[in-house]
Amino acid sequence: MSLENFAITGRWPPSSDSAIQLYSLPTPNGIKASAVLEESGLDYDAHLISFETQDQKSPEFLSLNPNGKIPAILDPNGPEGTPMGLWESGAILHYIATKAGVLLPASETKKLEALQWVFFQVGGVGPMMGQFGHFFKFADQSINHDYATARYRDESRRLLQVLEQQLTGRDYIVGKDYSIADLSIWPWIRTLHGFYQATEALGLNDFPRVNDWLGRCQSRPASQAAVNIPARD
Repeated sequence: MSLENFAITGRWPPSSDSAIQLYSLPTPNGIKASAVLEESGLDYDAHLISFETQDQKSPEFLSLNPNGKIPAILDPNGPEGTPMGLWESGAILHYIATKAGVLLPASETKKLEALQWVFFQVGGVGPMMGQFGHFFKFADQSINHDYATARYRDESRRLLQVLEQQLTGRDYIVGKDYSIADLSIWPWIRTLHGFYQATEALGLNDFPRVNDWLGRCQSRPASQAAVNIPARD
């Protein structure tokens, strides 16, 4: 099977038959995928999936990801030597890190610890902070959404406190080395400060270890590149 057998490549053609194809947008979850690919050193093409034109709902995109969400990837050289599509950002992080041999501890115990923090992000940080951002920044002001905003604010702060505690005496979430545990979470904390403009509303300055850790994560060259991959039109 070749990449030509995947309908999505007809709309977003690959540059070569060997590069991993990334279909994404630099949202928090999208940044996770571009950052792990930047860290990996693997060749890849980045294709912009525009929400403005509903690219994520197009037949071509849905043929790869029936859930209609970014990011998604297509690897011409999958685990069994054939092309493989993959979606869900947590799965993509684990796959790319494993394929490239990066961003995962050597110890099986530590590797599982890193994965549990990825699941912490996928099941908690992303959904809760995303809902907070929706009600805080985007909800129709004609609707009384004080309860929802307060609910997601308080849960976001609780998750931040869990992270603050974990970072006691640590540079990174599972110890001294940066891993996919960190990579999965920092784009969301960045968004709280930046796009959502919620530093004061969430009391983010109450979490100094989180903020120091965020600075370390964002200072990495791969992180700095990833926030603009794929470049927006």
